[in-house]
Amino acid sequence: MKKRIGILTSGGDCPGLNAAIRGLAKSSYAMFDCEFVGIHNGYRGLIDGDYYEMIKSDFLVS
Repeated sequence: MKKRIGILTSGGDCPGLNAAIRGLAKSSYAMFDCEFVGIHNGYRGLIDGDYYEMIKSDFLVS
């Protein structure tokens, strides 16, 4: 069974957040069979179901 991981941030500036999300995604792709879901607009997007399924190329930029 595939694992599904949702990525949600609450907004605002946060140095290193993009690198942390990318690191999580890269290591998860390497270790597990998983899918990623990006959630738009923080918690409001979670409540409203405003999300999109991310693909490997969204994270693995050279």
